[in-house]
Amino acid sequence: MFVLINLILVTFFSYGQLLSTSSGIQLECQHIFPIQQVFLSQHYGVRELSPEIEMRTIHRYLIRLDPNRMYLLESDRQELEKKLSDIFKKVSKGDCEPLFQARKIIADRLRDRVNFVKKVLNKNFKLDKEVEIDLDRDKAPYPKTKEEAEGILKKYIHLQVANQLLSGNTLEEAKERVVKNWERVLKKQLEMNTEDLVANFLDAFAQSLDPHSTFMARDSSEDFRIHMSLSLEGIGASLSSQDGFTVIENLFPGGPAAKSGLLEVQDRIIAVGQGEDGPMESVVDMDLKDVVRKIRGPKGTKVRLKVLRNLPEGKSTFNITLVRDKIQLDEEGAQIFFQERSVGKKNYKIAIIRLPSFYNDGKSNGRSAAKDVQKLIERANNEKADGLVIDFSSNGGGSLDDAVKIAGLFIATGNIVKQTTKADPMGLKTVLADKDKKVHWTKPVVILVSRLSASASEIVAGALQDYRRAIVVGSEHTFGKGTVQTVIDIPPMSGELGSVKITVGSFYIPGGYSTQHRGVVSDITFPGRFDLEEMSEKDLEYSLPPSKLAPFLSPEAYVKSGSEKWEVVTPEAIKTLVKKSSARVEASAEFKKIRNDLEKMVKNRKKIKIKELMQDPERKEEIAKSKKRLTPQEKDEEYLKRADIQESVNITIDYLTYLAEKS
Repeated sequence: MFVLINLILVTFFSYGQLLSTSSGIQLECQHIFPIQQVFLSQHYGVRELSPEIEMRTIHRYLIRLDPNRMYLLESDRQELEKKLSDIFKKVSKGDCEPLFQARKIIADRLRDRVNFVKKVLNKNFKLDKEVEIDLDRDKAPYPKTKEEAEGILKKYIHLQVANQLLSGNTLEEAKERVVKNWERVLKKQLEMNTEDLVANFLDAFAQSLDPHSTFMARDSSEDFRIHMSLSLEGIGASLSSQDGFTVIENLFPGGPAAKSGLLEVQDRIIAVGQGEDGPMESVVDMDLKDVVRKIRGPKGTKVRLKVLRNLPEGKSTFNITLVRDKIQLDEEGAQIFFQERSVGKKNYKIAIIRLPSFYNDGKSNGRSAAKDVQKLIERANNEKADGLVIDFSSNGGGSLDDAVKIAGLFIATGNIVKQTTKADPMGLKTVLADKDKKVHWTKPVVILVSRLSASASEIVAGALQDYRRAIVVGSEHTFGKGTVQTVIDIPPMSGELGSVKITVGSFYIPGGYSTQHRGVVSDITFPGRFDLEEMSEKDLEYSLPPSKLAPFLSPEAYVKSGSEKWEVVTPEAIKTLVKKSSARVEASAEFKKIRNDLEKMVKNRKKIKIKELMQDPERKEEIAKSKKRLTPQEKDEEYLKRADIQESVNITIDYLTYLAEKS
């Protein structure tokens, strides 16, 4: 990492305009070219701005402008491609006029679409339930004429109205909300400033290199740091944007908002003021990220909120003052649960560790996933749990260092992952190993994965599977992300312009495989909620190719005797467990429902009829369920009821029974 950061600093010293550390500097056109050079100097697979990368960037930028190909015409696309093709020469001189030209074109088209929406949703509008909508438009051709574009949009208007009706709104309310939503889309486009345009273009450029390289503007960069550290400074509330209002979704226990007793879930924040007497500024119809920026702030400072609340007798507004504090996002950290089962005369206690991500605040004495998981394993040992399930089913990755340390909790010592990088002129491969000789958990381990399990979670699952230390269960295979990224502030040590996340290498698990595209293949499979065919790395645009190395397993990882001995998972054991699990899954009503839901998703992924949508008995139930706010205890109860969690516990008990019979 030290060498990497020094290389990036050298790049920046060549561009003096980025070295300013004065507060309040804004991302501008002059910053595009030097930031592009940072990406190209460090990227694992791409080192120069070729015509192919230029075309990829334009393609990604057009997707940002019109993801469903409903706004732009084919003639607009051709005009935009021509205008944007000039930008790569202009940005070296600090000029990005083509971005402003592109914004005008998309704004003009959006204005046309908004006017058409208002025209369709007149007083004579009736929902046509025979309308069939093509939902898979990301690769569809752009409409050639205004009439063709309006024909496509008209169908989507029916879909949007139908969804509003299913949410419990009257037809008039549904029409009004659809119009307002379109007006907000146009308003957001018109309010985009230079910083927004430059950030979007830089991110399109980053994603032309590979799917995981990104440019993060200041707000996104701050969100990334919050996600990695599981802490922030603010009022302790999660917010969403609904119909132009900022709505309180959740209050974090112990935060200023919860402790005040003055705010409730579903309250709407309509104005924000800073300090004791700063002016109250309306935040209705304001972009959520801008509202969040106003509410967050340093610990100890005050923020005033004007709140709108719906009561049975009508609407009420009131003002409150809160003192910001440091908030720990404990719900997003590692958690442990216990389940007890009886099999014959034998009672079993199974520990379940849910780890949503590999977080790390970057401080030597700070919070990290590895430290938290180690503490939970100590608790499982103290409570005399017989087996352990680790849930990676929603874990998309995170800190590589924490992945190595967590894998090391289950073996004596040895290699966990090998990393390669083209930034190393010697072409050397870095081996990251567990150096802690202690085996912190000696009993059986089952790792639950899904198509969402990626990156660091694939390292842990793959390494422990290669050492035959754990049984991997769940989806047929994981996501298949086998690349490593590093995040660097722009400018270095400041981050006033944001951050770059760059793919700098690929990694390999001890058996020699890269998880790129292949993922980790489960030992025991059962249906998962995300088992869609295209839900994988290999289906992403510009995904880097996979490769393979010679195995690098460490013999010293194994402990064959003594108090830290652990059992190697054998093919015979897997064969026995597969048979038992398959019989349960085949007879399970919950897994049958998951299969049916997946089949319905595949069927409706491309086309759906309004009539079928309105007549689907499960649709209203899903909408009602999404609106219901569960308490933390209710969320935990729902989690433990999940079919994949229960089957993982069943497999762990099957394995314990198998070992007992073998001994």
